[in-house]
Amino acid sequence: MTLFSADLFRNFGFGFLAGAAILGASTIADWGPHLETPAQAATPLEAPSASSEFTIEPLEISQ
Repeated sequence: MTLFSADLFRNFGFGFLAGAAILGASTIADWGPHLETPAQAATPLEAPSASSEFTIEPLEISQ
């Protein structure tokens, strides 16, 4: 028997099909017309306006 024989691939194929059938049967109740509800965009946040008490004024240097 060789490592990569046709029997190995056939058994993997049968296992894949059986697993897909089991997974599909277990989730059939969740199937519907759409996959997910449509996304709803959030309202954009507004940045607060700058306050005058935090304004940095340049120093006047006298010569």
